[in-house]
Amino acid sequence: MTTYVTYYDSCVGRLTIASDGENITGLWIENQKYYGYKQLDNAVREDGLKIFKKTKNWLDAYFNKENPDISKLSLKPVGTPFRQEVWKILETIPYGTTTTYANIASIIAEHRNIDKMSSQAVGGAVGHNPISIIIPCHRVVGKNSSLTGYTGGINNKIKLLELEGVDVSKFSLP
Repeated sequence: MTTYVTYYDSCVGRLTIASDGENITGLWIENQKYYGYKQLDNAVREDGLKIFKKTKNWLDAYFNKENPDISKLSLKPVGTPFRQEVWKILETIPYGTTTTYANIASIIAEHRNIDKMSSQAVGGAVGHNPISIIIPCHRVVGKNSSLTGYTGGINNKIKLLELEGVDVSKFSLP
């Protein structure tokens, strides 16, 4: 399978967008942890794909402080079933709000009908989200109101939350 890439300049830096030709498979902030995670070897630059145009329009709206609909994009993040489960929950976090790793863990525990799920396991899955910003992992904070754990960097997490109108003064830095 060929992976196609294009680029988008944003207030948090240059973004690399990856696609299988039909779906978005990755979106990373330049130099973030896990940048291109196993997808960009032998990738081909192709700026004209229809899915890239839709994604750039979505990003334009997002960075203009609008709340674009994630369901308008065809997303296909690659990961384990557990990671997929976590990423689906991330997609439900409303624009301009935050949730905690512990809250996501409790949702998964409830779905699986088990007593509890590890917040650390959830954190690992959130950290490996291959479609940053669109699948909003920046909206996840520590249960102690810490802005911990953003592979794109804490400063970028703050910028994204502020862009969405979140009062970041109520959070602490790790």
